[in-house]
Amino acid sequence: MPTNQEQRKGVILACMAFFMWGLAPIYFKLLQHISAFEILMHRVVWSVLFIVIIVAVLKQWHKIQHVIKQPKLILMLTLTATLLGFNWGLFIWAVNNNHMLDASLGYYINPLLNVLLGMLFLGEKLRKWQGFAVALALGGVVIQLISFGSFPVVAFSLASSFAIYGLLRKKLPIESLPGLLLEALILLPFAAIYWWFMLPTASSDLIVNDWHTNLLLISAGVITTLPLLCFTGAAKRLQYTTLGFFQYIGPSLMFVLAVVFYGEVFSAERVVTFACIWSALAIFSWDSHRQAQKRKKAALLARAESV
Repeated sequence: MPTNQEQRKGVILACMAFFMWGLAPIYFKLLQHISAFEILMHRVVWSVLFIVIIVAVLKQWHKIQHVIKQPKLILMLTLTATLLGFNWGLFIWAVNNNHMLDASLGYYINPLLNVLLGMLFLGEKLRKWQGFAVALALGGVVIQLISFGSFPVVAFSLASSFAIYGLLRKKLPIESLPGLLLEALILLPFAAIYWWFMLPTASSDLIVNDWHTNLLLISAGVITTLPLLCFTGAAKRLQYTTLGFFQYIGPSLMFVLAVVFYGEVFSAERVVTFACIWSALAIFSWDSHRQAQKRKKAALLARAESV
């Protein structure tokens, strides 16, 4: 059971992770002239370099050697790396193809999936109001499916891939930094092959690029690594259902960016689904706050009785 100090660290790390993710579309919009696959390739390559530097400074090579000696862990990391690469690529595509609202919806849905996965696989209990919130969110998707004949494929793909990734990383006995480096290394050969064999583009040769394009591409390592390190660090310190609560930060920032700054249309189809998701999150937040207050009162009462 994590200590109060560890839980406080988890809260700080969770806030940092989701705040950075919420503002990430600004960065990817600056690279809108480059294809999503090419940006993804740069994310992988420069992430490896950036994490290697951090591991070297912190002298954590022995932790990586420990994991490498266990084939089962490498197999699981291959699965998490695949989920992570898929999520990275789809998010870039969504942002740069004017589907930022779909990305926002996906990350609104994600906390509710976290609740379900926490209940199914981690033994975390689903309270009555939490169950109602999940059902309401599901209802919003069903209404969209029936009324408008469309399913939020991008949103659900982002939500499910990241929810499963977070669950697997929480269960794996691997620290944040070594695990992320090994995941990036697993993806590196595919990124290198793509860079070598991809059709020449205006930006594929770094030598002929202007300096600010190269700076943005190389910065993909930092943009990718920092929030993930914060997220995996938070996942180790907080209950999975609690972690989901902080994820509202990211999609809220994305929603504002999409509608206010990038001119995406908030259509009737999206209004129905978003209204159900927002209502579900409001109920979930209220229930979480109510339970926290109950625990606080119970702790104070127990302390008073022991005096």
